[in-house]
Amino acid sequence: MPAVPAEQTSAATSATEKGRASSAVSKRRGTAARGRRPAASAAELPVRGDEERWTEAELAEVRTRLEAEMTALEAEIAAAETAIAQGDVSEGAGDDQADTGAKTYAREHEMALTHNFRDLLIQNERAIERMDAGTYGICESCGKPIGKARLQAFPRATLCVPCKTREERR
Repeated sequence: MPAVPAEQTSAATSATEKGRASSAVSKRRGTAARGRRPAASAAELPVRGDEERWTEAELAEVRTRLEAEMTALEAEIAAAETAIAQGDVSEGAGDDQADTGAKTYAREHEMALTHNFRDLLIQNERAIERMDAGTYGICESCGKPIGKARLQAFPRATLCVPCKTREERR
């Protein structure tokens, strides 16, 4: 069996990964939009004892912010995947070791960024799912309210401040 040049192998692999990743993002996004239940009432969401209940306007603002960020992340993922795929195609035979190393570093950097964008996208989707389920604002560790102010500052939060502090100390 003839050997396949590494450039062709990595390009084919990247194109396959790109197709899988793009369809996974599209499937997740489509499922979230089509299968979405009506959002839980803002007044039903938990808050800490020293905070006022969520208003519909406040919850809508947080949801809009999450959805806008999801759209931006999807665009970033698509751009990064394109850059990775184009990098695979442009790799040439005349490169010396330094060029190859620089291109490999740049490609791995783009892949790491894409991975981070996907993680943020998933966190945003989970936050919206928790809103719809009426569990938005409940700490996933201790079950107590996270706090309205914390969620307004960081809408993807899944842990209250004491649990997050404890997690970071580990």
